[in-house]
Amino acid sequence: MKIYTRTGDAGKTSLVGGKRVDKHSTRLEAYGTIDELNSFLGLLAAEPVIAREKATSSTLTTVQSRLFDIGAYLATDNTDNPGLQPSGLSESDVAHLERQIDIITPQLPQLKSFILPGGCHAAAHAQVCRAVCRRAERRILALAAEASVAPLVVRYINRLSDYLFTVARFANTLTSTPETPWKPS
Repeated sequence: MKIYTRTGDAGKTSLVGGKRVDKHSTRLEAYGTIDELNSFLGLLAAEPVIAREKATSSTLTTVQSRLFDIGAYLATDNTDNPGLQPSGLSESDVAHLERQIDIITPQLPQLKSFILPGGCHAAAHAQVCRAVCRRAERRILALAAEASVAPLVVRYINRLSDYLFTVARFANTLTSTPETPWKPS
């Protein structure tokens, strides 16, 4: 199989099913941002402090698979089937993220103010993932204004950003890196 096809050289690409669309379409922005998030999650998972935490590492691997499921779903033109649901994604995936947040949160210092993104390297990576996740959510909601998008996708991405914020704080806790509170001017 060739890596290059030259079929996208004119600024169009094919969706699942073969329909050709502009590469700058809302649909491509949505699943392209999911792809970007998945790549940043790969960086986060490679962080030694994260790799040593088996539950977190395992959850991130599962999340990456679910993001492939979401990407495939978003790359499918569902005009003729607006009730189409994402294959591989279920309510139990949202519940799993919530359980992981609930397990990690008691190990963290109590939040008394907003904190600045950063800290140790892994926490900084997790915060970048969280910000890209929020952008993916906005792109998916923009697509939902034009086409049918399963509400489960939005719930999962919303919960994922909460999980990534929690992972950032967890990485700082594991490395004894203090969080920097926001000091409004």
